[in-house]
Amino acid sequence: MYKVFIVEDEPKIAEMLAAHLEKYGYQPYVACNFKNLKQEFLEVRPHLVLLDINLPYFDGFYWCRQIRTVSNVPIVYVSARSGEMDQVMAIENGGDDYLTKPFHLDVVLAKLKSLLRRTYGEYAYSVSSSDILDLSGLVLDRSRFTAEFRDRSIHLNKTEFQLLEALARKAGQAVSRETLLETLWDDTTFVDDNTLTVNVTRLRKKLEELGLGDCIETIRRHGYKLNVQWADEQAAWMGGEEP
Repeated sequence: MYKVFIVEDEPKIAEMLAAHLEKYGYQPYVACNFKNLKQEFLEVRPHLVLLDINLPYFDGFYWCRQIRTVSNVPIVYVSARSGEMDQVMAIENGGDDYLTKPFHLDVVLAKLKSLLRRTYGEYAYSVSSSDILDLSGLVLDRSRFTAEFRDRSIHLNKTEFQLLEALARKAGQAVSRETLLETLWDDTTFVDDNTLTVNVTRLRKKLEELGLGDCIETIRRHGYKLNVQWADEQAAWMGGEEP
């Protein structure tokens, strides 16, 4: 039974979500310690978090960042804020998806099912397959969700890693937005196309830490391409030469 941590300070909404999830076989936990949600999260150890933005003491962006210091559990924002910038901030602060209030309970359930399947169920990565992908010195480790290049390493969340791996396996080729959406989200019915754009932007920023911030090329009206322009430089670097 999957445990869902509901972080919502409106009792009626929290109770409604909890009752609906319980009806479909989930184990809901409604947050009560808004001064220390991170500690409550560690005590509950949920499989997924439904997180409001407007909360007492600290907002949802803050608590998402706090949870990300200890876990890669899927986090879905549920907020009355409908602005595009709020959704961008939600993704950039570590969220996996975004729902705008008022919402339909069946939409919430569909989002939740999709994320849980991707993370723990039939579509989760198999530990028996190869966990390492080496692309001319850019090393992706599926078991740890890390990307390493030369002497640097970054940690990615699950969506970011899946996105980078999908592009890496087709390196030098354009990958359509539709293909990427289907790869990242099992059920794309309720996925905003802007969510992909936000995740690409966030991935580019993280790759900048490896010195590879310009390697993802936007293919207008189609999708994205990972350019392995560092391959020759990597060969020189490995040989001890200045590129």
